[in-house]
Order: sequence, then C-alpha cells, then structure tokens
Amino acid sequence: MRTLLNIIWLIFAGFWLFVGYMVAGVLLCILIVTIPWGIASFRVGLYALWPFGREVVSKPTAGVGSFLGNVVWVILAGWWLALGHIISGIALCITIIGIPLGIADFKLVPVSLMPLGKDIVSTRRGAFDRTLTAR
Repeated sequence: MRTLLNIIWLIFAGFWLFVGYMVAGVLLCILIVTIPWGIASFRVGLYALWPFGREVVSKPTAGVGSFLGNVVWVILAGWWLALGHIISGIALCITIIGIPLGIADFKLVPVSLMPLGKDIVSTRRGAFDRTLTAR
C-alpha cells in the first residue's frame, strides 16, 4: 500500500515539492555560510519525494542551536516551501482519492518550517526487531 501511495504522491505532488527543495538547497549551498541549511533542504526534499513508510521524529539532542537555525531557515526558504505544501495539499484534497495525500502534505508543513533538529526514520521494523518481539 505504501508503494502505491508513494507512486501516486510522486506523480501529483512529490516531484514538484522535491524540485522546490532541491532548488532551495542549491541556492543555499552557493553561499558558504548557509551550507547546513542546504543539506537540510536536500534531506527533507528526499523525504518529500517518497514520504510514505517514513516519519519525522525530533532529535533528543536538539537544542537552542536548532531553534536559532530554524529561525534563519524560515526567513531564507521555509515559508515558501511551507506555502507550496499548503497549496498542493488543498489541491489534493479536492478529490476523494487525494484526501490521504493532502493530509500527508499538511503533515509536511511543520518539517518544512523547522527541519533542523529532526530525523527522518523508517516506520518499517527490521528483522532483528521482529525476532525480539516474537519471543
């Protein structure tokens, strides 16, 4: 099911959101000082390309530095990437089939505004986890 949702997502929203994040990442990497934000843009862009089967979790070690970095991020690129998620989420919610994709798009708005201090992890459990819970 995740693969089917990801394919539909890729066609209707994921590719264009990915392009937006990549453009922002390249622009931020041109300036040497903003390379960390460019790397964050690439990381979130790959997540926006294929989001189902993964989730965003807060890093336990994130602190004031991440908060201040996120303030700079919102000023440089976060606000227009979040606006892209909102617009595509509304467009996806027009059809019944697109409603789950629109909801996923709205869930990406907070991470598009505050990508620093977050990790993207798989929701699939590994073989080692399954063997431990089977006992």
